[in-house]
Formats: sequence, structure tokens, C-alpha cells
Amino acid sequence: MTEHPDVAHLSVNTIRTLSIDGVQAANSGHPGAPLGMAPMGYVVWQNFLRFNPKNPEWAGRDRFVLSAGHASMLIYSLLHLTGYDMPLQELKNFRQWDSKTPGHPEFFHTKGLDATTGPLGQGAAMTVGMAMAERHLAAQYNREGFPIFDNYTYSFLGDGDLQEGVNHESAALAGHLKLGKLIWLHDDNSVQLDTATFKAESEDTAERFRAYGWEVLRVQDGNDLAAIESAVQQAQANLDQPTLIQVKTVIGFGSPRAGTSKAHGEPLGAEGVAQTKAALGWDYPAFTVPQEVAAHMDATERGAAHEAEWQKLMDGYRAQYPELAAEVMALLERRLPEDLEAALPVYEVGDKAAATRNAGGEIINALAKVVPGLMGGSADVSGSTKTTIKDGGEFAPGGYEGRNVYFGVREFAMAAAANGLALYGGPRPLVGTFLVFADYLKAAFRLSALQMQPVTYVLTHDSIGLGEDGPTHQPIEQLAMLRAVPGAHVIRPADANETAAAWLMALDYGKGPTALILSRQDLPILPRNIAGVRKGGYVLRDAENPSVILIASGSEVSLALDSADALSAEGIAARVVSMPCIEVFREQSAEYRASVLTPGVKRVAIEAAAKQPWYEWVGLDGAVIGMDTFGASAPAKVLFEKFGFSVENVVKTVKGLG
Repeated sequence: MTEHPDVAHLSVNTIRTLSIDGVQAANSGHPGAPLGMAPMGYVVWQNFLRFNPKNPEWAGRDRFVLSAGHASMLIYSLLHLTGYDMPLQELKNFRQWDSKTPGHPEFFHTKGLDATTGPLGQGAAMTVGMAMAERHLAAQYNREGFPIFDNYTYSFLGDGDLQEGVNHESAALAGHLKLGKLIWLHDDNSVQLDTATFKAESEDTAERFRAYGWEVLRVQDGNDLAAIESAVQQAQANLDQPTLIQVKTVIGFGSPRAGTSKAHGEPLGAEGVAQTKAALGWDYPAFTVPQEVAAHMDATERGAAHEAEWQKLMDGYRAQYPELAAEVMALLERRLPEDLEAALPVYEVGDKAAATRNAGGEIINALAKVVPGLMGGSADVSGSTKTTIKDGGEFAPGGYEGRNVYFGVREFAMAAAANGLALYGGPRPLVGTFLVFADYLKAAFRLSALQMQPVTYVLTHDSIGLGEDGPTHQPIEQLAMLRAVPGAHVIRPADANETAAAWLMALDYGKGPTALILSRQDLPILPRNIAGVRKGGYVLRDAENPSVILIASGSEVSLALDSADALSAEGIAARVVSMPCIEVFREQSAEYRASVLTPGVKRVAIEAAAKQPWYEWVGLDGAVIGMDTFGASAPAKVLFEKFGFSVENVVKTVKGLG
């Protein structure tokens, strides 16, 4: 058996061989990146990362996100070696049904992961939010001698991550915010899936990051453990800038495909694995962990010591600052005030009509007084989305305790950062933009849902009702798009009272994101029915023996009420149902749904958006009044009339049902 110079290099090769063995067993996966990144993984996890494998959710831990999620066998190997609940058998079950080792890392599925990654760029983008959360909570709650929030956030990312637009947005934001405890390690192997990187880019990445305000360090040899260690130490010492460490690696190191695109996303094959192990001087059977490596890398004792040290600090903090400690624990456990509804403004029928975006602004500020974790901002449209927390301060260098973030026109980076804020634990992030620009952030919205993170998206200017800005700003298909995301709640309230209830639902929902779809135009105040809104849909106005049910959301609920009056004048009894949240209504019992949408009674749905989501509720003999085209530039009143959102058209449609 080949002699190895020391246990560190033996450990690196253990990470490498476990990774390629897992890919080979699955006959699927990405062996190249783990072979190149194994030294980086070893140094960061062994020498720097603070974590407790027996308590993966310990609040005081450092955060680590493998943005290059296709290299998932790297992190699974590290989880196994350091003592997490990751048995060797799970590595052998890589990419198999119900294993803890799916093809890309999945938060909530595998203990020890801090984020779901795979869509390139987003992992690193989420670490910006994690670093923001650490700075925000530290500024709010740390006291002299009690740095209870004091961790670093690390990410490994590849050339593909750096090319994604969200990376540019996020890196610029992080540099602007001077997030000094954020450290990215770039797997600089000059190869991507299709080809050599130089065929796709010619920029100077280091200078780009320096222009963003980052410190940039370089390790010329990705196998030089001491150089990697020195770079991380230097990065940790710089608390005024985030740091990018460019580590020059070789994709597929040691394999016959080393340095080529063929090493990226295909198993090496039995012969390739054998040749790779020979090149590494590895003379063990598949999935072997040498005894000295197992003892060396097991982090159980040091992890328990790290957490015990933090817990001692927390106990002292609790003794000296009991009220602050109670608030911290409530934040970390996502506990809400008991009577949150009492904090909400109440709107009365007959009050002045109000745009739901304006009501939303009032509600945000009412909630901010009793929900300390509420924070966020918008993509440069706070004045329009009404998402500013008054007297909340600005989150910025020298004022990280501020609750309002100026994200700039960076919708994707904003939403990714919100995911990071939520994943960190403590903050309850809200982000805002116009509904039509949900297109720019949808990929992050999807990850909010996949990771089951309670991010609140305030999406205003919800329809052709925004008027003169025209079809580029008038959302049509966006509601259907967001509603199609599994686990997401999309709520389009009909008035200020429904908006208040929608915010309660958003804060209560802990299994995914909530999109609040709010109007620019004023809407009349309706009777308050918190319980009905919480069921997703309810009978707003009934009629004796109705012959038709009008179903609507948002601004079209008032149209449905007016249309019911007109139908009644012609002897047609109509029930009006407000359905602000299709997803929640679908979750109700069959009995409740039938009590709202009586079987056998014909139905017409009305919503100024794409029609598709409503056919589930109107059936084959019903009708949908919606949008089949883009909008136009004109005053809102004219647009609603021209596109068929009028009492006359509703009455005509009902009569046409036969």
C-alpha cells in the first residue's frame, strides 16, 4: 500500500474517492468538481467551519453553502466524515429514491445543509442574505462581552455560478453593504459543461469583484492546503469587505479526463475510477474511509465544544439581558405574538376606498411594532409598493440594525437574499416589486417554496388596473405562474380588510413563501371576514337559491358585487364568492368547499389575469372572464371596460351560460 505523507492529504483523497465512488455507484452525477475542490473542502471544514454535527441547526454555527450544487458528493462526503447523520450506506445510495443524498443538495431533506442548491448562482446569492442576517442580528442584540451572533458564511462556487446574472447582482450588493464575514471560494478550473471557460467569457473576474468592493485573494495551486488555509485566515481578518478567494484547481484532478469538460457531468466508468485512484496512490476498496481519517475528521467532540461555549455565552446573556434573550429565542423559534390580529388596523364599510398596496403599507407598519424580526425592502420601488418600515432605520454599514434594505433594481438578488435571511433564522423577510417583475425573481421564489421558507413577497400593481404604463408593466400570466409553484400561497385580497387577513396568513405560514398581490387603484372597503379569508375563499354575499355563483379575487370582487345587483334586478339570483387564495381554498374540506361553491350551480370566475387557474373552479359548464391578450396603455377605467371587466359583460356572460 502506498505511503501517504500525512493524514491531511489522506483525508483529501478520502473525500475525492468517496465522491467518485458515489457517482460511479449511481452511474450518474458530477465527479469532476469534487475531485478538484476536495482540498478546499477539507481545509474549510477541518480548520475553520464551526458546527456541531449532532445538532445541525445550532444557531451559533457558521454557514456553508455549496453553490456549485452539482458537486453534491463533495458535501455528502464531508457530512459523513465529520460525524453528521450520514451513514456510508447513504453515499452508496447517491441519487436513489428516498436517500439522504439526492442529485443536488436539498435543505429540509438532508441534515447539515444550509440551503438547497443546484440552480447556479443562487447558492452564493443566498449567502449574501445569510451574511446580512448575521450582521443585522448582531447589531440588534449583541452586547459588550456577549457576541451571540458572530459567525462566518462560506460558499464554494464555480465558473458557472459566477456567470449567472444573479451572481453579478448579489456580489455588487454584498460589496456595497461591506459584508466582511462573507467568504466565497471560487473553484477556478477554467472549464464548464460545454467547453473551456475562455470560449464563453473574457472578463477579469478579480477586477470585477474589486470594483464591487470585495477583497480578492488567489491560491495558485488548489492542492496547496497551507496556501488555502492562509487565504481563509486573511479573509476572516478583513471585517470591512467580503472576500473572493480564487483557488486554481483542476477539474477531475487525477482522472483520465482531468482538465476537460468530459470530467464535469459523467461518471468516470470503472476503468476511469481505477485509473484515478492509481494516480492518487489510493489502494483501498470502494467507499473506504481509512481509520486514521475517520478519527482525524470526526468533528463530534469539537462541535459539541463549540456549541457548549456558545451556550455558556447565551446563558450569561440571558442572565444579564433577560428581555433581549427572550426576544432572541422567540425570533429563532419563529414564534409570533399571541394576539397578532389585535395589532392590525380595522377598516369599516363606508370608509374611503383604498388601494390594497396602501393598506398593505399601513399593515406592515402596524405589524413591525410587534414583530421585531420583520425586515426587508424593495427593488427600488418602496414608494410604490409601500414596503418601508417607518422609523425602522436603514440596513447599511454602520447601521446594520436597520430594518429597511435598499436592494436596488436587483429583483433576483433581492429574493435570493430574502431566502438567505430566512434560512439563517430570526429575520422575517419581506421583499417588494411590481407583480410583472416577478418574472425576474421567479427562480428564487421557486427556491423559497422548495426550501419551505416563509418569505413574504409584496407584489403590487397587480393588473391592467395600473393603467397608463401599458402592457410592459401590466401583469397577465404572472398570477398563473406563481400559483403553479408547489407549496406557495398566492393571495390577492379584495380590499384593505382582506389585506390585513392576508398578512396574518403570510406570517402564520411556515412551509413556504406567500405572494401578496396588491392593487394600485383604490378599492371599496368590504365587510371584515378574517376567518373567511383564512380559508382561501368564502361567501361574501349570498342569495336565496342562487342560480349562478360569481367567483372573483382582488379588484374584481367589487365588480362581482355590482354585477350581482344588476343580475338581481333582472331576476337572476347570484352568490358572490371572494377567493383571495386558491391554494388555501383547495386545502379546505370537501364539505366547506361545497358550502361555498354549491354543486350543480353554474359559476363564472372574474379576474383581470390569465384565465387558466379558474377552470378548476368553474367546471366545463362555467365561464371565465379574464385576459387572453396583453394589456394596453390607457386610464384604468377605460382598460377594464375595453377588456370586458364591466357589469354589462358579466351579465351577458351569465345569461350566455344557458
